Amino acid sequence: MATQTKDYYGTLGVKKNASAEEIRKAFRKLARKHHPDVNPGDKKAEERFKEISEGNDVLSDPKKRKIYDQLGFYSDNIDPATAEAYARGGAGGGSGRASGAGGGAQGVPFDFGGFDFSDFSGAGGASSGRTGTGGFRDIFSNIFGMGGRGPSNEAGFSSGPQAGTDLEYQVSVGFWQAIRGAELRVNISRQDICTTCSGRGYQESTAPCPECGGKGQVTQTSGRMKFNVSCPRCGGSGHSRTVCNVCKGDGVVIRNEPLTIRIKPGTRDGQRIRLAAKGNAGFHGGPPGDLYIIIRTGDHPLFHREGDDIHLTVPVVAPEAALGAKIEVPTIDGRAQLKVPPGTQSGQKLRLREKGVPSATKEGARGDLIVEIKIVVPEARDLKVRELWQQLQKMTPEDPRAEMWRLV
Repeated sequence: MATQTKDYYGTLGVKKNASAEEIRKAFRKLARKHHPDVNPGDKKAEERFKEISEGNDVLSDPKKRKIYDQLGFYSDNIDPATAEAYARGGAGGGSGRASGAGGGAQGVPFDFGGFDFSDFSGAGGASSGRTGTGGFRDIFSNIFGMGGRGPSNEAGFSSGPQAGTDLEYQVSVGFWQAIRGAELRVNISRQDICTTCSGRGYQESTAPCPECGGKGQVTQTSGRMKFNVSCPRCGGSGHSRTVCNVCKGDGVVIRNEPLTIRIKPGTRDGQRIRLAAKGNAGFHGGPPGDLYIIIRTGDHPLFHREGDDIHLTVPVVAPEAALGAKIEVPTIDGRAQLKVPPGTQSGQKLRLREKGVPSATKEGARGDLIVEIKIVVPEARDLKVRELWQQLQKMTPEDPRAEMWRLV
């Protein structure tokens, strides 16, 4: 009997021996790309999101994954006893007769001995006309979920929890806010658990389920075979369910939530702040995603920041550069003295240790202030100044361009 299998590993793009963490990362990456909120109106993205959610639901659960690895498929409609038998049993082939004492083909705990299988439709054959729900394939389609249904059951409720997706928000802060730290108030639009149905996607009444009559199980029959399976309408609770009229069965609704974000002193441009469990709520009881705040810092007309270092261009006059001097320069903490060595050239960079930005990642560390020297030559505004410059030129006859010409 051929079964309709799904390659959940291929769907998530992971190997069969992938760890739980690798599966979680692969799912979150694909979920962010194909989530319906990111692709409004895109039916292909919506179907793709359902596929990866279904794959994650099975592969992230150790017991479900074990059954899937053994059988090549999994369905939530398998009753607990059958699922436990699958988890214990192997996936070895059988001869068509399964032993009820445990361990027939694929570990199925049913005894097929003595049954007449001529009632069931074969390849291209018709049913014998006996009362039932269909052929042999139909029986197993209903039990093991091989009928092609999506992740929801017949009543439209999800078959299992789905993890919420991560969110990313960009927040702009000023130059001084990033250096000194700040607290920001932001409004985040996110999926939150529906309070009307407590995230279940449905509302349950005390009335018995019309499908199973309150038993929580229904019987699938064909010929002499009978199987008790969890009721697909009430999920085995035995109570009548209706789709929540607020969240329309999703279990989540869109809400705006105000959050206070603390910006550490020294936060850099592009730095990501993770707020755990503040992303979109999971579907039908699944865990929420995370919220990532991406910081964008502003500029300053005088200071230029590179990492934790501050760069600054300072003008000096020719005599200060030639003879050396002590000058005052601005820093992010106020004024500081800088020693200009004799013979300093224009474009030369001098360093003031630990006068930069406090590190947001290394406690106690701090960047430097990098000062680039720009030599300013005063104009010869009167004859006396001009004569002095001429005398200086005669005293220093070296050609500053000589080295350049030797390289031509």
